[in-house]
Amino acid sequence: MDIRVIIKIHELLKANRAGNTNDISLKLGISVRSVYNYITFMKTELNAPITYNHQGKNYCYERECELNFRG
Repeated sequence: MDIRVIIKIHELLKANRAGNTNDISLKLGISVRSVYNYITFMKTELNAPITYNHQGKNYCYERECELNFRG
C-alpha cells in the first residue's frame, strides 16, 4: 500500500469528490482493482467509515473521519 494514494483517496472522500471506482481510478492513475484494494484496506485496517452511496453512485464517509499518519 502506498500511503500517498491512501491520503489522496482520503482527501477525495473528505471533499465528497471521490465518485465511483472508475472515477477514482482515473483521478489517481491507478487500476480499478487497486482502488478496490485501497478502499478495502482503509476500511479493514484503518477503520475508515467508507460506504458506497448507491443513489449518488459514489464513495463517501459515513461520518466525519480523520486519518493521522504523523508519528
